[in-house]
Amino acid sequence: MPEQLWFTELLNHHFGAATTSLLGHLGIHPAYPNAPISNAVAMELLVIGVLLVFFALVRASLSVEKPGGLQHSVEAMQEFIAEQAHGVIGHGYERYLPYAITVGYFILLSNLLGLVPGFESPTASPTVPLGCAVVTFVYYHYHGLRTHGVHYVKQFTGPVWALAPLMIVIEVISHFARILSLTVRLYANMFAGDMVTVAFFSLVPVLVPVAFLGLHLFVSLVQTFIFVMLTLVYLGMAVSEEH
Repeated sequence: MPEQLWFTELLNHHFGAATTSLLGHLGIHPAYPNAPISNAVAMELLVIGVLLVFFALVRASLSVEKPGGLQHSVEAMQEFIAEQAHGVIGHGYERYLPYAITVGYFILLSNLLGLVPGFESPTASPTVPLGCAVVTFVYYHYHGLRTHGVHYVKQFTGPVWALAPLMIVIEVISHFARILSLTVRLYANMFAGDMVTVAFFSLVPVLVPVAFLGLHLFVSLVQTFIFVMLTLVYLGMAVSEEH
């Protein structure tokens, strides 16, 4: 039986049997039938639940005449990402803002969850950054095809047709390497951050760990920014007419 966080244990207690049955119908047999929900999945579900409640509160408090602090903070992040998207993608960037903002909030809250005692960052598990990277990979290729149609293939062939077979191989490897890059960068930084924080809290429970909590916060913000920016860059390259 794997070590479970209290929230994971709660989910497995109430939904473990149903989850195992559902996975069995899909032909998937979990290694631990009594605990099919892992800590990473439980933390993801918690992040999704918190975000749903957060945006429900934001929606309920929207006001044109008297915007509150919560509305100001959300609008500030939206404007920041919109400014970055406009600079990277250019005309038509508005279409891609919902995805960029959503993945930004999800990764940011996932990163910060490790600062809360009794929880851990789901992004410190490789499957969660991998999932975000794969979804981003599919998303920007979809919009590349939607924008250019079959001409999207020209981005893989290069300007010299004689070198097209070689360029296609290089470009395909390059695009799949983006998945690895996005995954490893986010996972490695958050895993290291969680380990350092836990280690210093166990060694020196007061004062000194505060500095590492600040470092964890800084790394969480930076890694969220990098992931969102790379997403925008890949989108810009996929949909750009010039490219």
